[in-house]
Parts: sequence; C-alpha cells; structure tokens
Amino acid sequence: MDTAAHPSSMARLKGYVALTKPRIIELLLITTVPTMVVAQRGLPPLWLIIATVVGGTMSAGGANAINMYVDRDIDAIMKRTRNRPLVTGLIAPRNALIFAIALECVAFLWLWAFVNLLSAALAVAACLFYVFVYTLWLKRTSKSNIVIGGAAGAAPVLIGWSAVTNSLAWAPVLLFAIIFYWTPPHFWALAIRYKDDYAAAEVPMLPSVVSLRETSVRILVYTVWLWFLTLAFAPIGGMGVIYWVAAVVLGAVFTGFAVRLLLEPTPTRAMRLFTWSITYITVLFGAMALDQLVRSGL
Repeated sequence: MDTAAHPSSMARLKGYVALTKPRIIELLLITTVPTMVVAQRGLPPLWLIIATVVGGTMSAGGANAINMYVDRDIDAIMKRTRNRPLVTGLIAPRNALIFAIALECVAFLWLWAFVNLLSAALAVAACLFYVFVYTLWLKRTSKSNIVIGGAAGAAPVLIGWSAVTNSLAWAPVLLFAIIFYWTPPHFWALAIRYKDDYAAAEVPMLPSVVSLRETSVRILVYTVWLWFLTLAFAPIGGMGVIYWVAAVVLGAVFTGFAVRLLLEPTPTRAMRLFTWSITYITVLFGAMALDQLVRSGL
C-alpha cells in the first residue's frame, strides 16, 4: 500500500493538530493565565482556568486553521510553509474548512457555557478580525499587515480578564496594547530571515518591501514603546516590586537587542531578537502572575 497516497489515521490526526498552529497557541496561552491571576488578585479557581484555556485554545486553533485554508496557495510557494498539511495534500481543503468552522463554533459554545458570554464574544471577534481583516485583507495588500492584524493576537488578555471579572477595564486594555506593540518587532525579526519567501509569494511583509535598516528602525521604535507601556502598566495594574524589576530589566535587554540589530541589520541578529522576544513575553507575564500571587500570600 502506498502510505503517502493513503496516510494513516494518526498522520491525519497530526495534520489536523498542525492546522491549529500549536506553537502560536502556546504563546497566546502564556498571556491568558497570568492575566487571569492579575484580574483575580490571586489564583482563580482551577476549573475556570482550565475552561478558559480550553476554550481559548479551540478558538485560536479554529482561526489558525481558517488562515491555513485561505493561505494554502502562498504556503505552497514559501519554503517555510510548504510542508503544511493543506500543501502536502494530507488534509483536503474542504475538510480543513469544516474542521476550522466547527472548532470555532464549539469554542464559542464552550466559553459561553463554562466561562461567560463576554469571553465567548471576544474570542469570536478575535477570530473574525484575524480572518477577515488580517488574512483576507491586509496580509497581501499592506506592509502594515502585522501591525494592525496583530490585534487578534492581543485578544487573549481581554478574554482572560473578562473570564474572571465578566467585564473589561483600563488594565486589560493596557495589557492588550502591550501585546499589540510586542507583536511587530517579534514577527518582523522572524520575517527578516524569510524575507525572500515573502517576496516570492508577493506578501508585502515589511522586511520584503523596505530595507533591513528601515525595518530595524521600526523594530526599535516599537520596542521602546513596548517598554514604556509595560512600565505604565505597573501603577494602572497595581503591580508590585517583582513586576517593576522584571519590566525594567526585560525591557532594557529587549531594547539592547533592537539597538544591536539596528547597528548590524543581519538575519542572524534578527533571529537572536526573535528568540529573545519569546523569552521576554514569557518571563514578563510570568513575573506579573508571580507578583500578584506573592502579594496575595499564595
């Protein structure tokens, strides 16, 4: 039997999991749970954390799968994405779309039933924004695609906050802004390495349409603004010394990486910044949660 033509059930299962882009979902959840801790001013009920994480995972996974369905033509052109399940034929496009929409519907019903309607509505709104504003409109038409489209990736902090409080406030809005400003330098750094891929697919990702120096300047500007926003969150979010120290030190290191990239705009420097950006957001939100847990006596 030709296993390439007739993939196993396990291979198909892995293909459906790949459609959800698990590595991206991991980053989204890194911001959700600490936000819930801040909203609770301590540790929220475990069942609520699990319900929110499960619902958020399904919602983000559905949006990512729709993104893969729409982008399967350019994914076939780009070296970085040509092994995705829709490109290789492991998953049929129609099946992928049905799976994505079903996952999104289940996510909405799950969040509505086990968390609250506001969180469910925010999750669906983030999906619609990611699909229609970023994927279908901006990604192939504007060099500001990831700047505006990145708002979808900032939605988990709003979902996490509303899961605990069933409302929104200035603190989660500022957290939204932090992720919003973190996304461009994070993604542009990766896009520098794959700028030829984006150019071949005619996707106007910033590094493929402007010089590396101009990209590096914008990365530095967004990084400085990010640093400012993380410091501004401290008084608005009622943070203590653990968060203050983390925000100051992490922001300084991030800015240092951005300055080095500006002085030496190379793919190697860009990937170092990209790698640090993941560490940065993980440690920053971890410190945020630890700060509140320590102050609450847990």
